Amino acid sequence: MKDIEIYTDGACSGNPGAGGWGVVLLYRGTVKEMSGYEPHTTNNRMEMMAVIKALEAINEPCNITLYSDSAYTINAFLDNWVESWIKNNWRTSTKKEVKNRDLWERLTFLAEKHNMTWVKVKGHSDNFYNNRCDELATGEIKNARVSTS
Repeated sequence: MKDIEIYTDGACSGNPGAGGWGVVLLYRGTVKEMSGYEPHTTNNRMEMMAVIKALEAINEPCNITLYSDSAYTINAFLDNWVESWIKNNWRTSTKKEVKNRDLWERLTFLAEKHNMTWVKVKGHSDNFYNNRCDELATGEIKNARVSTS
């Protein structure tokens, strides 16, 4: 299986508000960047959308190391929250409906195709690719503002 590194980030101007997501995929020295925009969303949804879009871009099962500064996204897998939510019919330990279920279902479906390693990185720090993802995500928001003014 191919070894791929993925960096992701999401951003929101207001929460909820205008949002963007950014992705950097690394494979054998090749760097691919992707980004997108949503006019009305939340930061958590943009963090998740970045991961979803990255995984959708991969056409075969791979060994993936995914880096994100989103504790919400990373901890859901590292701490087995997703497993518990699925067992409890998408309910939290306090019996509330899981927020963003639509994206969690997409994300878990995509992640199951790969051998995933989830890595939490410190946001807005010295991680070059995480910072690049932030630039891509915030750039989408800025570009949308310019095109609508």
